[in-house]
Amino acid sequence: MPDHTPPPQPPQNPFADLPQPTQPSSLRVVVADDNPVVRAGLTALLSGRADITVVAEAADGRQACEAAHRHRPDVVLLDVRMPGVDGISALPYLVRIAPVVMLTYSRESEIVQEALRRGAGGYLVHGEFTADQLVDAVRDIKEGRAHFTPSAAGALLAQLRQDQTPNPPLPEGLGGSSSATAYGISKSAKPHSQPQQAPLPQYLSPPYTPLSSVSSESLSQVQPHVGQSSSGWTSGRPAAPDRSRFQLSTREAEIMDHIASGMTNQQIAATCFISEKTVKNHINRIFAKLHSTSRSEAAAKWIGTAPDSHRGLG
Repeated sequence: MPDHTPPPQPPQNPFADLPQPTQPSSLRVVVADDNPVVRAGLTALLSGRADITVVAEAADGRQACEAAHRHRPDVVLLDVRMPGVDGISALPYLVRIAPVVMLTYSRESEIVQEALRRGAGGYLVHGEFTADQLVDAVRDIKEGRAHFTPSAAGALLAQLRQDQTPNPPLPEGLGGSSSATAYGISKSAKPHSQPQQAPLPQYLSPPYTPLSSVSSESLSQVQPHVGQSSSGWTSGRPAAPDRSRFQLSTREAEIMDHIASGMTNQQIAATCFISEKTVKNHINRIFAKLHSTSRSEAAAKWIGTAPDSHRGLG
C-alpha cells in the first residue's frame, strides 16, 4: 500500500510574526568645492563607506544650493573660496536645508567666525584631520554634534577673548577671591599674548553684522546643529595625515600644497619664483615619493582623502 503519510513540515519560525529589522538608510551628502581634485577625492572617500552616499557634487555656491534643493541631503560639505557664489555667501541658504560643514584650506579667524555666525555646524581645515575623522565628522554633524579642527577652535577662542560684552555673573564664590595675589596674580597683569587677526575679506563686508559685535552668547547659539566638539579634535596637536612618511623636502612640500590647492605648473612657478622646468622636476620627484601617477592621486594622498590615507595613521 502506498504511504499517504504527509511529509514532515519544517518547524515554524517563532519570530515570523515580528517586524523585520529595517536596513539603516544611507546618509546623503553634497560635496561643494571648486577644485575637481578635491571633489573627486572626497567623493571617492565617502562613497567607500556603506552608510554614506554622495548624491551630488558642486563647483560653486550656486550649484551647491541647486543640488541641495534637488536632493535634500543630510549633510553638505562646503568650501569657502569658490568662483561666482562663494561658500560664505551660500551658507545662510544651505543651512535651511541641511547641516553644513565647512571643509576648506581657509583658516583665517574672521572667516571661521563668520561661517559659524551664518550657521555652519562645523569647520574643518585641510591637513588637520585624517580620513577617518572626516567620515566621523560627517556622521556626527547629522546628529547635531559639531566638529572643529585646531585652527577653527583657535579662532573661536580668539573671538571669545576679544569680546567686550558684559559677562554674566558667576556663581557665588568664583572669580572674585581676594587671595589671588597670594599666588602672584595681579589684577593689573596683562595677557601673555594678544591674538592677531587678518583684515576682513571684502566679500564678508556689511550688510552682515560686523564681527566685532558678535558676542560669546551669539556664538553659542549659531544654530541647533552645533553641539559639542568631538573628542580629540581640539585638544593637543592636530591628528593630521602623517605626511612625514612621504619624506618630501621643504620645497617639495610647498609645491605639493600648491598642487593640492589646484594650481597649474605656471602658477606654481610664478608663486615660488622658479622656472616651469624646475617645477616639473620637483613634481616628478614628488610623484615618485608619493607612489602616484597623477596630480589628483598625489593630492588625495597629500590632503588625506585617498581611500587608504587613514591606514596606519591612528
